[in-house]
Amino acid sequence: MMASLQKMLTFRAPIATCVRSISTGGARYDIFKVQTPQEFDEKVRNSKEPVIVDFFATWCAPCRMLTPRIETVIGETAGKVKLAKVDIDEHTDLALDYEVASVPVLLAIRNGQVEQRLVGLQDTDKLRTWVQNVLDKKK
Repeated sequence: MMASLQKMLTFRAPIATCVRSISTGGARYDIFKVQTPQEFDEKVRNSKEPVIVDFFATWCAPCRMLTPRIETVIGETAGKVKLAKVDIDEHTDLALDYEVASVPVLLAIRNGQVEQRLVGLQDTDKLRTWVQNVLDKKK
């Protein structure tokens, strides 16, 4: 009995079950967090292609819920639209320029012009439809 108890106490799981799978996928260049107003001008205002701008705050629960949804939808467009994430606490002037009174707010901007605005937490299907409408609109 003592031998079986000792055997149970020294049991070790096989190494294969302890190894964690790690993804080695490439960086996502279609989603970026705006670091400076100059970067916003360069990558958003000057873009000929549509850019969805996600105005958010780290303390905002609906913003945290929206993030994976909009990132999934943007990923499905295969690079046809980019997502620029703007933290309103870091870039207050940008939030004021675009009249962001509450978060989350999504703006569709093309050629420096706001084409569409979507306010509040949205489900994935609505986001998918909204982004597709942005893509379908030709300027």
